[in-house]
Amino acid sequence: MMLVATSVRASAIEGVGVFAVDFIPAGTPIWALDERFDKVFTEEEVASFPKNVQDYFTRYGYPHMEREGFVVLELDNGRFMNHSMTPNTDFTRPDVGYTIADIHPGDELICNYFEFDRTFQGFEAPAIAVEPAYAVQKPNGVGSGISASL
Repeated sequence: MMLVATSVRASAIEGVGVFAVDFIPAGTPIWALDERFDKVFTEEEVASFPKNVQDYFTRYGYPHMEREGFVVLELDNGRFMNHSMTPNTDFTRPDVGYTIADIHPGDELICNYFEFDRTFQGFEAPAIAVEPAYAVQKPNGVGSGISASL
């Protein structure tokens, strides 16, 4: 569930993206896993859906970071976040995503899909994206001790 005000509009990266409505300081939680807004399905459920729905899950869903065999589908603007190897957010934790840079109104919120989906295909992952050390390479400890409350 997105925790900050966002809008969805055309993106220079691809199709549409998620854009900040207000200023968001670095280190701010912007997303939290909340099963009221982030629907969790079993892989078997997804496989039972018609092909067009499976294709939708392929594009907008991702593996649950802690529950093997489960897929998350976000029901809010979060599903439209675009990928970048130089993101302005951190999604290495299963429960919260946060900014790693100041985000100004109108800036696109971008994430590295490899941080939460090791199976992502579409871009080649550099070696650093799959190393455990990747999660700690944040400026000035940004994101350490971050927690989100709903």
